[in-house]
Amino acid sequence: MSSETFEIIELANGDVALRRAGHKEDPLVRIHFSAESLEFLREHKVAIARAMLEAGIEAVQDLDGLEPGYLDEEDELMPINHTVH
Repeated sequence: MSSETFEIIELANGDVALRRAGHKEDPLVRIHFSAESLEFLREHKVAIARAMLEAGIEAVQDLDGLEPGYLDEEDELMPINHTVH
């Protein structure tokens, strides 16, 4: 992503989203918390979503430094564990 300005907003359905500042178009990212998560997070929902978005932006910035084809063929075939603890 470039050096554009982004804003974190809360949508009418309660989701937290990231969009370009001043634009009313669809957000770039939406975060939806389950009812169980919302019960746990309470008033901290936006702060947690912000931390998640900041981590995602950092990860994208780190990708900019990687060369295409940086993975070995073996790495591409390895299964990925998507379990979060």
